[in-house]
Amino acid sequence: MKSQDIRAKFLSFFEDKKHSIVPSAPMVLKDDPTLMFVNAGMAPFKEYFLGNAQPKNNRITDSQKCLRVSGKHNDLEEVGYDTYHHTLFEMLGNWSFGDYFKKEAIAWAWELLVDVYGIDKDILYVTVFEGSDDDDNLGMDTEAYDFWKQYISEDRILKGNKKDNFWEMGDQGPCGPCSEIHVDIRSAEEKAKISGKDLVNMDHPQVVEIWNLVFMQYNRKANGSLEALPDKHIDTGMGFERLCMVLQGVQSNYDTDVFTPIIREIEAVTNKTYNKDEEVDVAIRVISDHVRAVAFSIADGQLPSNTGAGYVIRRILRRAVRYGFTFLEKKEPFIYRLVTVLSEKMGDAFPELKAQKQLIENVVKEEEQSFLRTLDQGLVLLNRIVETTKGDTVSGEKAFELYDTYGFPIDLTALILSEKGLKLDEKGFNEELQKQKNRSRAASEMSTDDWTILSNDSEEEFVGYDSLEANVKLTRYRKVVSKKDGEMYQLVFNLTPFYPEGGGQVGDKGYLEDAHGDVVYILDTKKESNVIIHFAKNLPKHINENFKAVVDEKQRNRTESNHTATHLLHQALREILGTHVEQKGSAVNSKYLRFDFSHFSKLTTEELQDVENFVNARIEGKLPLVEKRNVPKEEAIADGAMSLFGEKYGDTVRAIRFGQSIELCGGTHVKNTGDIWHFKIVSEGAVAAGIRRIEAITNDAVKDFYSENNRTFFEMKDLLNNAKEPVKALQNLQDENNNLKKQIEGLLKDKAKNIKGELRSELAEINGIQFLAKKLDLDAGGLKDVAFDLGSQFDNLFLLFATEQNGKALLSCYISKELVASKGLNAGKVVRELGKHIQGGGGGQPFFATAGGKNPDGITKALDGAKAYIV
Repeated sequence: MKSQDIRAKFLSFFEDKKHSIVPSAPMVLKDDPTLMFVNAGMAPFKEYFLGNAQPKNNRITDSQKCLRVSGKHNDLEEVGYDTYHHTLFEMLGNWSFGDYFKKEAIAWAWELLVDVYGIDKDILYVTVFEGSDDDDNLGMDTEAYDFWKQYISEDRILKGNKKDNFWEMGDQGPCGPCSEIHVDIRSAEEKAKISGKDLVNMDHPQVVEIWNLVFMQYNRKANGSLEALPDKHIDTGMGFERLCMVLQGVQSNYDTDVFTPIIREIEAVTNKTYNKDEEVDVAIRVISDHVRAVAFSIADGQLPSNTGAGYVIRRILRRAVRYGFTFLEKKEPFIYRLVTVLSEKMGDAFPELKAQKQLIENVVKEEEQSFLRTLDQGLVLLNRIVETTKGDTVSGEKAFELYDTYGFPIDLTALILSEKGLKLDEKGFNEELQKQKNRSRAASEMSTDDWTILSNDSEEEFVGYDSLEANVKLTRYRKVVSKKDGEMYQLVFNLTPFYPEGGGQVGDKGYLEDAHGDVVYILDTKKESNVIIHFAKNLPKHINENFKAVVDEKQRNRTESNHTATHLLHQALREILGTHVEQKGSAVNSKYLRFDFSHFSKLTTEELQDVENFVNARIEGKLPLVEKRNVPKEEAIADGAMSLFGEKYGDTVRAIRFGQSIELCGGTHVKNTGDIWHFKIVSEGAVAAGIRRIEAITNDAVKDFYSENNRTFFEMKDLLNNAKEPVKALQNLQDENNNLKKQIEGLLKDKAKNIKGELRSELAEINGIQFLAKKLDLDAGGLKDVAFDLGSQFDNLFLLFATEQNGKALLSCYISKELVASKGLNAGKVVRELGKHIQGGGGGQPFFATAGGKNPDGITKALDGAKAYIV
C-alpha cells in the first residue's frame, strides 16, 4: 500500500465515524509562547483541551506535520543512528473534545489496524497505565484494560509505568493515562528466541510503538497536584512513517516510499550507495530526514537565522551539511537539489511545498554555501590551534570556542584531530558546553502559578477594533516570575480593547483604573491558547471591582498607520515587481514597519521610488477602510483577499480592504489611508536567498525623519561656508581630497624606495639567515612593498617590521619561502605570538603575515623578540 493511500484511508475511516477532516496546521507556531514548533498532533488544539474555545465539531481527524528538535521532546541526536526516529514526522490523529472516550477510541483503533489495514493481530501488543504510588497516588487504568480484553488476549496487554503510560502536555495543563499500541515485525526465528512483550519500550528497531491513545481526564496544577477535568477528551497520535513501515513490509522507516525517492536522489547526487557502509548509511538517513524538516519549515515561513526557531532550523540544516561533508565527501552545495523530489512526493498532501519550492531551494543553497565557508574557515582556525598545542591533547576550551563562536562541529574537530594523531579534551569541552547550557537555562527560567479564577466567563470578547476604552471585570489572574522580567501578573478580563501581539503586530500597552483612582499599567498584551493575556507589574488592589481599561491611543494610532502601510506596500511590490512577490514576514510597531518578501534581486533606486510613490498615492487618495468580519474563508478568497502561507486561519476570517488591496488580517488599521500622512522607505536589503526586507516609517516618524535630515543638511551647509550649491561644493571637496591622497601615496612610495637601500645595509647575518627587525615610518602598504622588494633579492631573509598609525600598532613579518620549507618557520605564528606585546593578533601565510594591536608601547618588545626565532 502506497503512503498516500495509507494516509487517505486513515482520514476517510474517521470521517465515516463523524469526524471533520482538518488540514495540518503550520508547523511553526507564531502565537504560542510555550512552543516554537508543533511537536505533537495535539498542539494546534490546545485551546480546546484547555476549554478556551469550542470546535465546530467535537470530533476531528488530521495528519499533522510535527517537529521534535528542542525542549522536552527532542529526537535530533537519535536521527540517522536508528531507523525510526525523525525530526519532522507526520502524526495521524483522531480527537474527541468532550464527546467519546476510552471505549470508542480503543474499538476504532483496533478496527482500523486489524480490519481495515489488515495488520495481523498476533504481532500487536498494547499497554495500559499500571498506576502510581507517588504523590499522585493513581490507580491502574482498569477501564482501558477491560476494553482491550474484548479484542486481544490478556498476555498481550502489558502494564506500563508513568514514564511510558501517563501523558502530560507540560509541567501544567491537561494530562492523563494512555494506551500505546506496539507492533513486532521481527522474523519468526527472532520471535522464537525472545518474546515481543519483553522488547516493548526497549528501543528495539522492529518492536516499536505505532499509536498512542491518550485519555485526557486530569489537569496538572502549578503545585503539582491533579484535578479532574470537567470534560474528558481523546487525543491519539499514530506515527505515519512507522505505520508505512509495517504496512509496506519493510524493516526501517527509511525503506518506505516516504524516504526511498529522496535516498535514491542522494545516491545519484553523491555517487554513494545506501546499505553498503554504516557511516554512509547514517549520513544518508540524516540528510533524507533533515531536508524534509528544513523544507517544511521554510514553506511555513520560518527562515534559518541566529535566534529562536530560525536557529533550530539552521542547526538541523548544518547537521545535514556536516554529514554530507564528512561522510559523503560533498564539498559543494547539494541538499537543495533534493527539494524537487520531496515536493513531487509530498506536494499533493502538503501543497505549500510545491508553492514555495523555488524559495526553499534558494534558501537551502545559500545556507549550504555559507556553512561550507564556515567549515573552510574553521579548518584554518583548527590548524592554528594545532600549531600552538603543546603535547598530544587539544584544549576542550579552545575546541568549544571553535564550536560556539564559529559554528565548527565538535565531532568534525575530533575526527580531524585523530587523523593528525591528536586527542580532544572531551571532558573540558563538555564542561564548557554545560556552563553555556546552565547560563541559557538560568536566563530563561520561569515559574508560573495556577490561574486564580474569579468568575467563570469562558468567552473573552475583543472590542479593540471599535473602541480604545472599555469597562471590564477581571475574570482570572496568575503570577509569573522570570529572570528577565522579574515578578509579573497575567490578567484576563471578560472583554478587552487591548490588541494581543499577533500577525506581526505588537501588543497594545495602556492602563487600568478603578473607581478609587488606583492605576495599574498594562505593559504588553499577548494571546495564548485563544486567551488574551495582559501583562502588569502589579495586581490591582480591588480585584473584584470594575475597571476602566484604556489603550495607549498614540501608540495604537502609530502602529495602525504602520500596519495599513504594510498592506499598501505589499500591493505596491506586486504591482511594480510582479505577482511572484509574496509576504514572508512582517513586524509592525509604533516606531517603524518591517516587511519581508520574495524577490530575486536588489531593488533599484528607481523601483524603490516607484514603490514609495505608489503607496503615497494611495495615502493621498484617502481610501476608506472596508472591513468584513466573520466572513467564511472561501468567500473572502473568492472576493480576492490574499492569504499567507504559514498562517493559521479559522473557518471564518476578517477581510481588510483599502481600494484594490484586500488581505485576510486580524490586526488593527487606520479608518482612512489619509491618517498615515506619509510613507518613507529607510532601508532595503537581503534576508536570505530570494528574500528581501524593506524597513519603512509613517506618520510622526516621517516628520521626525525629515526634520533630522533638514538639521543635518544645514549643519553640512554651514561646514561648507553656506555654499549656494552645497552638492557641487561637496563634490569639489572630495575631488581635492582624492588628489591629495594620490600625492601622499606618491610621496610614501618615494620614501619607501629611498629606505630600501638603507635597510639592505642594516641586514645582519645570523646562523646563515639575513635578519632585520625595525620600526619604520610607513603605512601597511609601504611595509609590504619594502618587505617583498627585499625578499626578491634574498632567499634567506627574515624581516619583522613595525609601525604606528593613528595610535595603533602594526607588525609585518616576511620569511623567504626557502626558509619556511627548510627551517619550518611560519610568519603567521610569529605575528600571533609577538602580537601579544601590542595587545593584538593577526595571521596570514607562512611566508608573510601581519598583526594589528592597540598598544604601540609594546612595539619595542615585539621587535626584540624576533631574533629568538632564528637563534
